[in-house]
Amino acid sequence: MDGELTKGPVPRWQKKLEASEASSSLNVTKSGLSAAYNPNLSGTSVATKTPCKSWDTKKKKSQTPNKCPKTPGGGGDRFIPNRGSTNFELGHYLLKQDQEKSENDEENEGNSNANDDKPTPAKLEHRKLISESMQVADSKTTRILSYQNKAPPAPEFHVNPLKVVYTTKTPLSTKSGSRYIPTTSERILDAPDIINNFYLNLLDWSTDNIVTVALGSCVYLWNAGTGSIQELVEYEEGDHACALSWIQDGGIVELWDCAKVKRLRVMDGHSARVGSLAWNSYLVSSGSLDGSIVHHDVRSRDHKVATLNGHTQEVCGLKWSPDYKYLASGGNDNLVNVWTAVNEGGVSTANEPLHVLNQHQAAVRALDWCPWQSNVLASGGGTADRCIKFWNVNNGSLLNSVDTKSQVCGLLWSRTYKELISAHGFANNQLTIWKYPSMVKQAELTGHSSRVLQLALSPDGSTVMSAGADETLRLWNCFAPDPHTTKKSSSATKKPNQSALRQCIR
Repeated sequence: MDGELTKGPVPRWQKKLEASEASSSLNVTKSGLSAAYNPNLSGTSVATKTPCKSWDTKKKKSQTPNKCPKTPGGGGDRFIPNRGSTNFELGHYLLKQDQEKSENDEENEGNSNANDDKPTPAKLEHRKLISESMQVADSKTTRILSYQNKAPPAPEFHVNPLKVVYTTKTPLSTKSGSRYIPTTSERILDAPDIINNFYLNLLDWSTDNIVTVALGSCVYLWNAGTGSIQELVEYEEGDHACALSWIQDGGIVELWDCAKVKRLRVMDGHSARVGSLAWNSYLVSSGSLDGSIVHHDVRSRDHKVATLNGHTQEVCGLKWSPDYKYLASGGNDNLVNVWTAVNEGGVSTANEPLHVLNQHQAAVRALDWCPWQSNVLASGGGTADRCIKFWNVNNGSLLNSVDTKSQVCGLLWSRTYKELISAHGFANNQLTIWKYPSMVKQAELTGHSSRVLQLALSPDGSTVMSAGADETLRLWNCFAPDPHTTKKSSSATKKPNQSALRQCIR
């Protein structure tokens, strides 16, 4: 009983000792494997299984590979890449280069006397020659994956089906907001002596494709179809036209028959210059420097039908709504007034505006009505305002306001797209196309060297003409219909019972 026990369980201290010896044996074996690695071996990619050993010296039972302890990489399998296609020399060189750089930095910081360990100029030159012979490029500027040569060109007979994606000459669909808009003018006309006055309206485009423009003391007619020019009238020295407007159905207080180049009648009613005009069938409305608006019936001997007094300063903008229910007037008093409709029996007798819109901070000359929403009015302010505002005239509410960063000289809605174009002054003197109602800029049309005075739209709605203070008229084909759309515009038909005042202007 007092003797040494030879049978029974192994003591705990002995188990710990055996476990520590087994661990030291594992470390030695692993270091031996690492030291025996030969990087020069080459061959195809081989998937091998890491052999599993039992680290218990007492138990010699072998374990199947499936029962090997799993490694953090996911199982006991590992993938050995193709050594023949791997540039170990380049990898070793780059790693060594970074390692030496970090060691030199540490030595410079920790020991200032370590100059003997720094590479000598001869060593640096030697390394440079080695890197050149190995064709080692700069790892910071060289792409890892790139073609050494350009891709071969396609055969001459090959047709790229995706060419439309990058051909800028092809108009794109407006549904994605990416249609092609030419940003240069299609044609430039000389307009010498055009008066640089923000409050005058010296340009208009008729439904018969005739453009009228006032240049100095003369009024000219330009046929946009044939390009012919005709002088309509020349006033005495010091006198000039202040506003021009075509009658809708074919028409003018001076009323001219342009076909015969003959003045039909003179209609007075204002005490100062008339700077704005707007037609409503046989009725022409005129706005004056005296702040009044006068309705003239061109059929009647007593032409003066009504006078509206809603502005304290010059009326510089007039526009009838598409359904002729409202008249919008803009003035130098920063107001936009909306007046009631013209009734079948004549003009409404109300002398007060239906709505007084007073949120602009400068003169309002730019006015235009939305062609597909007759109750929506767009107005633009001058230099101190620079905003385009949208109004619902049914209740007089402000729908939206956009700061354009420059004077708004003119506004036109497109009849082809849900867009509008604005004309501007300093600093870029540009025309800007906006998507409505998001008011995202679609394009900026530049070319005028001075502010744009006025805009006019062609009868087919595809071309915009701009008159600039740089004495040029520019045509912009910015609203051309998309040729890919199946919708075809119907041919123009002559209106029945055309007025005898056809081709007359105010």
